Amino acid sequence: MGLAMHEVCKLRGDERLHVRATCPYKGAGRRRVESAAAKSKRKTSHMRNIAIIAHVDHGKTTLIDVLLKQSGAFRDNQRVEERAMDSGDLERERGITILAKCTSINWNGARINIVDTPGHADFGGEVERILNMVDGVIVLVDAAEGPMPQTKFVVAKALKLGLKPIVAINKIDKSDERHGAVVNEVFDLFAALDATDEQLDFPILYGSAKEGWMANEPQGPREDLSPLCEMVINHVPAPSIVEGAFSMLATTLEADPFLGRILTGRITSGSIGPNATIKALNREGKEVERGRITKLLSFDGLERKSVEAAKAGDIVAIAGLSRATVSDTLCDISVNTQLASEPVDPPTISMTFRINDGPLAGQEGAKVQSRVIRERLMREAEGNVALTITDTDEKDSFDVAGRGELQLAILIETMRREGFELTVSRPQVVMRDDPQTGQMLEPVEEAIIDVDEEYSGAVVQKLSERKGDLIEMKPSGGARQRLVFHIPARGLIGYQGELLTDTRGTATLNRVFHGYAPYKGAIQGRRTGVLISNSQGNAVAFALWNLEDRGPLMIKPGTRVYEGMIVGGHTRGNDLEVNVLKGKKLTNIRAAGRDDAVSLTSPLILTLEKALAFIGDDELVEVTPQSIRLRKRYLDPHERKRAERRAAS
Repeated sequence: MGLAMHEVCKLRGDERLHVRATCPYKGAGRRRVESAAAKSKRKTSHMRNIAIIAHVDHGKTTLIDVLLKQSGAFRDNQRVEERAMDSGDLERERGITILAKCTSINWNGARINIVDTPGHADFGGEVERILNMVDGVIVLVDAAEGPMPQTKFVVAKALKLGLKPIVAINKIDKSDERHGAVVNEVFDLFAALDATDEQLDFPILYGSAKEGWMANEPQGPREDLSPLCEMVINHVPAPSIVEGAFSMLATTLEADPFLGRILTGRITSGSIGPNATIKALNREGKEVERGRITKLLSFDGLERKSVEAAKAGDIVAIAGLSRATVSDTLCDISVNTQLASEPVDPPTISMTFRINDGPLAGQEGAKVQSRVIRERLMREAEGNVALTITDTDEKDSFDVAGRGELQLAILIETMRREGFELTVSRPQVVMRDDPQTGQMLEPVEEAIIDVDEEYSGAVVQKLSERKGDLIEMKPSGGARQRLVFHIPARGLIGYQGELLTDTRGTATLNRVFHGYAPYKGAIQGRRTGVLISNSQGNAVAFALWNLEDRGPLMIKPGTRVYEGMIVGGHTRGNDLEVNVLKGKKLTNIRAAGRDDAVSLTSPLILTLEKALAFIGDDELVEVTPQSIRLRKRYLDPHERKRAERRAAS
């Protein structure tokens, strides 16, 4: 017997079975059930998956903050931290986005899933792997700076995947904004990246994320972000649906103390619910494991909420598997074909992570064994596809390769805060051979430097000495020049501090991987030596005062030192062993006047990034939860001399 319309309305959600009352003139006892395909198509038509990509500090996270507030994701009286998506301690301290994160808003009955991406080139691996989850991108560009290296890098990946871009010119309220020229630069960038005619016909919005508005014209109206949401609904296509059983490509991996491993991705086909049995296939199509879904989570604002079902097009997080990892295909047990995953660019910088074998080892951290360090590095490599971990010939050291110095420094700082003690070497570039000619190739980066005109000559000279080629020089407004170089990646190691010194802190350096080129020969490194402690104990103020003429010191009075530890820089080109424990000799003769009080110059305290840039090939950075020390690779002076002779021969 058919159901009347008022009876259907009493049923809940899926219990309605999409039963529709038919016309009484064509048989009151008949009913019509909507097909699963029609149901899925109707629901996904109100869903959009987008990523926001931009250079660092161009306003991605701020824009998402305002979108969440204006969409009603927060209560009126709810206290929300600034840059709510940057939830990690290091992200808040440094003011940058390190990990890609998902969120979702509801706007006029439509669900918009948003992915916030890192803006620094070193974390480009995070961006590459999440682009397969979205159907469109918002390219956010600063109205004054224009498209920068990371913008170019990520836009190239997005255009290659066929994603449709929306260009948003942000910070239109800045005094030095130049939106007209920036739009032309964005178009030239898209054309240079071989965008299709459809991609080149991109819509443009202007606005200020900080003030909370976007509009079709630079003049406004300056009301809210409704024009941006409307543009997303109208311009970005709904998720494409593939017929078949459940399948999903795992894009991100994280660990939860209660749920275990959580894999996030977009469902490609089918539907899924809790307690369903699924399997994981690796990139080669081999089965990794089978398991039961213990929790199915969907994104709602800043929260993840448990849901009873998810369908194709949804971005969800799945818990319950113990071995599946990033780029694996999670699918129904009847599926035997893996989903294609986009290849990730190879690493360009490597460091050697070693155990801390110094005299002070184990006194500040609890995790010092090589086995524990290796397990931690392998866990990191599981979730971060841009990292490569390999064992070395030495039993207590590991080679860690990544995209840049900052990415590896973030990993070291994270391990340090977890209680690890380790020593790390100077960053080295990852070379490779040309398969056709056998010639050695090295990674080359595109460096963009914005500098005051009066200092541009010094910058060009220094980078030319580092084998850099000046590609372009143009004014960037406000009596500043924009210099574009192609320079070997090893030429930029340790240059940031030198750049700030040469330009009195006014220059900004942005870099992105450009390609591989033939090896350009040796590049001169640090030109000065270091001061090395020749004994173990606590540094004395009187000894440090007598050493100030030798070079800048890096320790304070009372600092614990040991033989082979670097305590300062030397003004000359050679290393010098010094005694920082020598105290003032006391006598029983009373002086006529008061002894002069020891007054020391403030020491040069190096951060982790500066320490990695400062050290030479025969030096290490010792990292503990409480201290960052510099030391020689060989602490004993006789071993250092033997190593120098071996290197010279």
